[in-house]
Amino acid sequence: QVQLVESGGGLVQAGGSVRLSCAASGRTFRTYVMGWFRQAPGKEREFVAAIRWSGDLTYLADSVKGRFTISRDNSKNTVYLQMNSLKPEDTAVYYCASDVRNNYQYYMWNERRYDYWGQGTQVTVSS
Repeated sequence: QVQLVESGGGLVQAGGSVRLSCAASGRTFRTYVMGWFRQAPGKEREFVAAIRWSGDLTYLADSVKGRFTISRDNSKNTVYLQMNSLKPEDTAVYYCASDVRNNYQYYMWNERRYDYWGQGTQVTVSS
């Protein structure tokens, strides 16, 4: 009952910037937390960033702190991932996810808490 659509991915050279968007539709009034995950070829899916829908609490993986920023626009039901100073190791499929059941601010890194997932958008960083 919730649909998530990512956009903004593409090819960028190292050191460049990309902004990803994730638009939610459906029963969005039950959205409590939204997060970004990524999966590179041959690797497990890993946590990138998450944001609580009410308040300003955010949580970022150590590997992207200082380079990535997560933000939201509640009126547009959209979450953004601003990625700066991109590195080739950032190359991956980026997925957004939403938690429609839990509003607690803990375990934002845990993908098991999320209920809905988008289909992903490819980000490729060339050296």
